Amino acid sequence: MRIALADIEPLREVTAAVRNSKKFAQIAASIREVGIIEPPVVVRLPGADDRYRLLDGHLRLDILKDRGDVDVVCIVATDDEAITYNKRISRIAIVQEHKMILKAIEKGVSEERLARALNVNIGSIRNRRRLLDGICDEVAKLLEERMVPIMTFQELRKLRPMRQIEVAETMIAMNRFSWPYAQSLVAATPQGQLVDEQRKAIRGLTDEQIDHMEREAGNIDREFRMVEQSYGTDHLDLVLAMGYVCRLIENVRIVHHLAKCHPELLAEFQRIVLLRNAA
Repeated sequence: MRIALADIEPLREVTAAVRNSKKFAQIAASIREVGIIEPPVVVRLPGADDRYRLLDGHLRLDILKDRGDVDVVCIVATDDEAITYNKRISRIAIVQEHKMILKAIEKGVSEERLARALNVNIGSIRNRRRLLDGICDEVAKLLEERMVPIMTFQELRKLRPMRQIEVAETMIAMNRFSWPYAQSLVAATPQGQLVDEQRKAIRGLTDEQIDHMEREAGNIDREFRMVEQSYGTDHLDLVLAMGYVCRLIENVRIVHHLAKCHPELLAEFQRIVLLRNAA
């Protein structure tokens, strides 16, 4: 519905600090260039059909008021609960952003207009456009929905495709995608798996230390993959064993026997039961 701004009551005031933030500036730039993409969400006030409470879109509404707009198209909700809408926000991953930028450029949108709409410099748009240059398709697929810093992709470009896949899988398994972590994985990469086979120069480390770090990283990676392969089976065995011990402790005759003949086993079994119940 198109609703007059004067008929919408916000849940909170937009502070001066928020108005000076980068996010506020980006939203204002987007509205200026392409208009409102996601309508604000409102709910009717009880007993007043022509008055509305704002559930989601406080920054958008504040920007529209500053622009001098008098009304806006809104989604009218039937549920008076702001958290319902906020919890459904899905942050866009950088690979998805890269694909959206490519699609916009293919449709004739200039890099300059994209930069204005996102309130960033044109160099940032170009970096995102070239995000997957030198990145193999398998890694792009693995990281498609992950929140990965753009600098991490710069590190991945230094690696050959198979090593890129190994590093991406390691980052996913550890749930760490930061640039320093990617740098450490690149530093621990054998020379033959780098795109540039010239000797790596890492400030503060000698060639011998780099070689030692590569060997240790290889050993850790092999051990991690061995544990990863058996983790599911080991976890299932552990759950079944703990369940069996709990059933034993529920048997009064067994408890009496253990208390008389094997008190140390009884104490250990009881500890296992407590840990299981606590978990």
